[in-house]
Amino acid sequence: MDKGRAAAMIRSLMTAREAFDAVSNGGLKDLETVLAMCRKHGSYCVIGGLAVNTYVRPVYTMDADIVIAADRLPHVRAELLAAGFAVHEETWSLNAQKTGSDLRILFSRDLRYQPFIAAAVPAKVLGCDAMVASLPDLVTGKVLAWSDPQRRLSKRKKDEADLIRLAEDHPEVRPLLPEELRRQLAGG
Repeated sequence: MDKGRAAAMIRSLMTAREAFDAVSNGGLKDLETVLAMCRKHGSYCVIGGLAVNTYVRPVYTMDADIVIAADRLPHVRAELLAAGFAVHEETWSLNAQKTGSDLRILFSRDLRYQPFIAAAVPAKVLGCDAMVASLPDLVTGKVLAWSDPQRRLSKRKKDEADLIRLAEDHPEVRPLLPEELRRQLAGG
């Protein structure tokens, strides 16, 4: 890659970072803080929309979905509280958010995502160094979310759109998709 193109990409990345930080009311610093906590506590990976954005053209999301080794979550919870995050416990997640920030940090408690950690790959998430679910694991996770009848329709439709975006840019994952989505891709 030539230096001019590399410089243009860096300017573009900075612009994306600045835009995200502005839209999320300082969420970029919160993301950096949480990723540093995750690195400190060992194995983790980013899943969800931010992970999808590392594989395809990004779209904005105000959620940072993360999986961390289940036995480390109580330690991360304590650090989040000490760092000034409001923490809210749900059945399937531990949610954290700083006052004034629009970025929601969601640590999954769903044990089906734990194996994703072992195959995680290094990537840039909004310019931050992070471990991200592998492409096959990310598709598997999105299929789990898309097929969950308990999720709101709007969330399932977003998962569907993410799966289609991934399959359009990475045709090798199409066999991992449910038949219904493979038919849509074949017709489009």
